[in-house]
Amino acid sequence: MPYVNIKITNENVTPEKKALLIKGATQLLVDVLNKNPNTTVVVVDEVNTDNWGIAGETITVRRQNGQ
Repeated sequence: MPYVNIKITNENVTPEKKALLIKGATQLLVDVLNKNPNTTVVVVDEVNTDNWGIAGETITVRRQNGQ
C-alpha cells in the first residue's frame, strides 16, 4: 500500500486544489509504478508558514519580503 505525504504551506489552498493533488499523486503512482489506486493513500499536510523555513528564514518572513 503506497503512502504519499504532501506538505504544503497553509496559504489558502482550496479543497478543490487539494483534491487535485490527491488525484494527481495517486495517478502518478498508477502510471509509474503500476500501483493499485484503491490501496494508495495520499495525505496533504498544511504547515503554518512560521513553521517552514528556507535559507534560514521562515516562509512568513520571506513572504513579507516579497520572496
